[in-house]
Amino acid sequence: MKSDSTLTAQATTDETPETHHRRGGAWLRVIPAMFLLAWGGNHFTPLVHMYEEDGGYAVWQANLLLGMYVGGLIPGLLVASALSDRRGRKPILIAGTIAAIIGSLLLGLGFDLFWLLCVGRVLAGIGVGVAMSVGTSWIKELSAPPYDHKAGITAGARRPALTLTIGFAIGAAVTGCLAQWGPLPETIPYAVHGLLSVVAVLIVLTAPETLTKERRSVEHWWRGLRIPLIGHRTFVRLIIPAAPWVFAAAGVAYAVMPALVQDTVGEWTTMYATVLTVVTLGAGALVQNLVPRINRWTGGRALVIGLGLMTLGMGLAVVAALVANPILAFVVAIVLGIAYGICVVAGLVIVQAIAEPADLAGITGVYYSLAYSGFLLPTVLAALLPVMAYSVSLGAVAVICLLSLGCVSLASKGRS
Repeated sequence: MKSDSTLTAQATTDETPETHHRRGGAWLRVIPAMFLLAWGGNHFTPLVHMYEEDGGYAVWQANLLLGMYVGGLIPGLLVASALSDRRGRKPILIAGTIAAIIGSLLLGLGFDLFWLLCVGRVLAGIGVGVAMSVGTSWIKELSAPPYDHKAGITAGARRPALTLTIGFAIGAAVTGCLAQWGPLPETIPYAVHGLLSVVAVLIVLTAPETLTKERRSVEHWWRGLRIPLIGHRTFVRLIIPAAPWVFAAAGVAYAVMPALVQDTVGEWTTMYATVLTVVTLGAGALVQNLVPRINRWTGGRALVIGLGLMTLGMGLAVVAALVANPILAFVVAIVLGIAYGICVVAGLVIVQAIAEPADLAGITGVYYSLAYSGFLLPTVLAALLPVMAYSVSLGAVAVICLLSLGCVSLASKGRS
């Protein structure tokens, strides 16, 4: 791994008059596109109940649509990162945004066509994958000299993670409100997202490209799919056991908890699911800026703290499944949201610390692929319902989470 001083010196030599006047604020030009890509990935979540009740889709179909975009997400994460190392960050992020716009168009037109909804969700997933790998790498590079001399050492991890979290939350909030009280709930939310995304493309066109031609890889892009860092000792012992819980927490909070109490909240299920989504991601967003302090206070063990809260949240989820109380489900969402916020940034800080510049996008893509694998947990739990109640399956999840916490705690102690 290159030292911070080496990277700073290298970046300074690349400084040009063009980047000089943008110093400190260039990363903000990428934010709208990343924000809206996250919006497009999560604005389907509060609509699951609507597709079941108004669209006549079976529960398995609605859950499949919810998880369908993982099928676009992982290729978007891995292939896009490899392409960006050879073509630059800007064109790949723009392509991902265009894919998300087309995805919203298909979702808005396909209420009665299941296959069209599936394609739309896959395209939305591609957009989120591009945001997580390429967008995160781009903002990380724009948060260091020569583009930003004032950013802290963890800004490159906090800024993209916070942007994605807020995008996930705002997208769900706007869509849920439009679906609950606005006209044409099956169309208008997607139209709003598509129009705003067009504006985001125009803004990102003005952002500076950080990966100049002389710094790009000359290998074929598919060779970039080989990422040696996944065998790094730190990645294996810390990231692999912890990453899947990042979005497993979010999925349990705003996909499973509303299902537990839908008989109690009745016609307000869509709004309740929206509130839980916003609360989960809002709590995650608020705590992300505290991760550097948590690392200082605990000697670099923020990831352990996050997993500890994750285990507590999963335990509370078991109780919520037994009593089906909306207030307790709300508390579970807060706890899991805080755990999500700590873990996503703490994991990203570790990944960026072990990455060489040429490997940054690729290893970031692998990290988020592992993290998003946890989002399939609600679909698995729903599939098990005929043979296993939520209280039982969530209990098993809590035990596995506790074991992961033990593994990461031991690995963290070994690094100190």
